[in-house]
Amino acid sequence: QVQLVESGGGLVQAGGSLRLSCTASGRTFSSYALGWFRQAPGKEREFVTSIDWIGLSTYYTHSVKGRFTISRDNAKNTVYLQMNNLKPEDTAVYYCAAKRNGLKIATSQAEYDYWGQGTQVTVSS
Repeated sequence: QVQLVESGGGLVQAGGSLRLSCTASGRTFSSYALGWFRQAPGKEREFVTSIDWIGLSTYYTHSVKGRFTISRDNAKNTVYLQMNNLKPEDTAVYYCAAKRNGLKIATSQAEYDYWGQGTQVTVSS
């Protein structure tokens, strides 16, 4: 079993930055692909970005490309989401997720095996 705990959310003005962290328990963290998803009020949860087990392959949804960066530190069992130039439409609860098959990144929620509880990001205009 893997437990994921997100941190780093908060309130920021448009144009500002935040860095989210997600720390995992378990010794197999380095073998997992990891993803970030978000759910805005009244909307379904959506894919944001994903990274493979070694950090060589990443993928971003179009709306965050060039503004968000996913990275991981396997020695610290942590995945990060650096968010720059934040916009009000980025307001959401952000979730990290882990996928046992770490060789391939994935955009579908159904492919992820473990989820964190989420952290709120609010961007004011």
